[in-house]
Amino acid sequence: MSVCLLYEHPRILLAMKKRGFGEGRWNGYGGKKEEGETLEESAIREIEEESSIKVSKLEEMGIIDFEFEDNQEEILEVHFFRIKKYSGEPRETEEMRPQWFNINDIPYDQMWPDDKYWMPIFLKGKKFKGKIYFQDKDTILRDELEEIEEKIKK
Repeated sequence: MSVCLLYEHPRILLAMKKRGFGEGRWNGYGGKKEEGETLEESAIREIEEESSIKVSKLEEMGIIDFEFEDNQEEILEVHFFRIKKYSGEPRETEEMRPQWFNINDIPYDQMWPDDKYWMPIFLKGKKFKGKIYFQDKDTILRDELEEIEEKIKK
């Protein structure tokens, strides 16, 4: 999976998920990779489908494995990208409603609970990797996040 974020200091573009996984939460754009796509191609396709923005340059900033106590068989690997170059203006779609937020006003209480752990690292322009363990969709048991200097690799 991928998550793409458009960050232009001092604001970040988030979108309210209107249906499906994460409904009712502010998120970055992204989704699942389709057969034959690279992660970058998937991220670019997803953000265009969900916002009408055409991305021409991305930078991978992080990778987190998410593990859920009630489903330890499946680990969700998510790659985080910063949009470096794009054209167009974000538009509401059937799936997402975009909104710019000042970085001092990010609505963490209406987001996935893990966002408050990795997003400050992302906003500093640092790369990161790690694992986050959930008890359920709303409760984090622990996190193992670290800033890294090198290129992201699994």
